[in-house]
Amino acid sequence: MNGRPISGASVGVRRRRRGAGPLALALGAVLLATTACGPGDSGKGGDGDGNGGKKAGADPTPTDNRPSEAVVAVAPKDGAEAVATSGTLKVTAAKGKLTKVTVKDTAGNTIPGEIAKDGASWKPALHLAASTKYKVHVTAKDSAGRTAAKDTSFTTLTPQNTFIGHFTPEDGSKVGVGMPVSFNFTRGITNPADVARAIEVTAEPKVEIRHKWHGNDRLDFRPENYWKPGTKVSVKLNLDGVEGRDGVYGTQAKTVKFTVGRSQVSVVDAKKKTMTVKRDGKTLKTIPITAGAPSTTTYNGQMVITEKLPVTRMDGATVGFGGEYDIKDVPHAMRLSTSGTFIHGNYWASASTFGSENVSHGCIGLRDARGGYDDKTPGAWLFKKSMIGDVVIVKNSKDKQIKWFNGLNGWNLAWDEWEK
Repeated sequence: MNGRPISGASVGVRRRRRGAGPLALALGAVLLATTACGPGDSGKGGDGDGNGGKKAGADPTPTDNRPSEAVVAVAPKDGAEAVATSGTLKVTAAKGKLTKVTVKDTAGNTIPGEIAKDGASWKPALHLAASTKYKVHVTAKDSAGRTAAKDTSFTTLTPQNTFIGHFTPEDGSKVGVGMPVSFNFTRGITNPADVARAIEVTAEPKVEIRHKWHGNDRLDFRPENYWKPGTKVSVKLNLDGVEGRDGVYGTQAKTVKFTVGRSQVSVVDAKKKTMTVKRDGKTLKTIPITAGAPSTTTYNGQMVITEKLPVTRMDGATVGFGGEYDIKDVPHAMRLSTSGTFIHGNYWASASTFGSENVSHGCIGLRDARGGYDDKTPGAWLFKKSMIGDVVIVKNSKDKQIKWFNGLNGWNLAWDEWEK
């Protein structure tokens, strides 16, 4: 050691080298330990790096156990009953930001919603169902990262007055390419936007679908052009709890599905007195017909078959023609309008009438046999080849175009007049 005398721990070490006994060894170990692991300036144990036992550069572990300053508020209050299904549920945070909001009913269904960008509030994306208990769980954090939480529950009102929507087509059905989705409501709707928003119509393959109200009790949905054959359509009704008019609430919560079949579009030329039937773009047959007489012409326009009746009674008194006709056994009748336009079999006119004269009261007539027993007649053939939702287009008639709401004939209304 540079020839200098040594002492303390160094003496102990030198003596050990000269054969010191066990006691000297132990003392040396203690002294070395004391020198290497002495206390820091604070007098507390450490690892010698000045970070209190933590690695250099590591974030300090929060030691603030004070309650969070964030204040969570939920409306309605905990335990509330007869809560309105829309406009009542509100969640806010003061002195902090919301981090999670969960609203579930007792069946586990979650109400979607969105936290505002500033984290100060949350609102539901949908209305609530009626007569339902909901549980709300909310968490928020203050500026120091401390969490506050709140759990509440409430029950929505039980409505005294309700409405439903009668819809077409039926669940599970297969329809033609012209079939729209149509609802007729049992009560007049004064909150149309809320009702329309609660009905979602989607298709596979995907296509834009728009809706249109007629009056306050009918709502139709359709794409811009006829459906593509094979399209699968889903109609989700979330009307339960929707206030369609003051104090009147919807009750339906279900999904309806239907499939679009092959494409069949028939074109009636009232001037030529013919009908050309096309299936998937290919002509199946051209049939001689009789359309409306000069004083009772047939509407022009695109019409959709909405009903098929093997035999039906047609009474002129029901459509404003007094006692001009009452035929109790009209065969193979297919409805095209609410006002009474049909394409049907005709056994009472002579065979030479079809293709040469227009003699009907506005319907489209095809030669047929009384009772519809002869399946080789044009009336029987078309009836067999057609399905609900097929399209019949009438042109060159000396009449106006049919109104879009007269039947399921929305294709006659311009696309830009349908609401997105």
